[in-house]
Amino acid sequence: MHPKTANVVKSMNPEFVITMGDNQYDDARLQDFTAYYDKTWGSFKSKTRPVPGNHETYDPAGSLAGYKSYFGSIAYPNGKSYYSYDHGNWHFVALDSNAFDQSAQINWLKADLAANTKRCVAAYWHHPLFSSGEHGNDPVSRPVWQALYDKRADLVLNGHDHHYERFGPQNPSAQADPNGIVEILGGMGGAPPYNIENVQPNSQKRLSGTFGVVKLSLGESTFSWQLIGVDGAVKDTSPTYTCH
Repeated sequence: MHPKTANVVKSMNPEFVITMGDNQYDDARLQDFTAYYDKTWGSFKSKTRPVPGNHETYDPAGSLAGYKSYFGSIAYPNGKSYYSYDHGNWHFVALDSNAFDQSAQINWLKADLAANTKRCVAAYWHHPLFSSGEHGNDPVSRPVWQALYDKRADLVLNGHDHHYERFGPQNPSAQADPNGIVEILGGMGGAPPYNIENVQPNSQKRLSGTFGVVKLSLGESTFSWQLIGVDGAVKDTSPTYTCH
């Protein structure tokens, strides 16, 4: 399925590409990236802004070894597995949720958000705080959500669970909040799908067994998206949100 979702990305010809971890199964070794990922999603590697998932930590050569060797400075622009960048009126934060228990990354995130001058803020990493899928909610992400919520971030994108889901604006305690953060769970890039288990509060749409790619539309002060299936059909269309 990897080649089919890569073809969807190619047809979009996006300005940049975000991945939410588990870029290469099963152990994310460099030879696996070279043999498989590079022949599909690797065709737009130069404009990909990745983050690692848990599978990138399984490399026998060392945690994130193959991931770091393959992506190089694209994934480590400042020598760390987390980074940020701007695109138009948007500030993007790419995080490593394998290391959310380390204070250095949280402190860096808070400083990065404090220095941001863009109106719209999006962050992405692997393990979701909120998910109706088999893995479910992962509390490791709560401090990050809190830091983002405190700075009025707009959008979070996650993976890990192998389904598609979107959540309406909410706070880190799962309470609906017009000043809260919108979440996209986009885990349908190629690995076998997971079932929907326990529908979470504020979940507005869930699809299991649908492979595809999320196409973001980013305005100066608004955002929306569509889920494009591997057959080219639109599987879901979000509301249009205004940045805080």
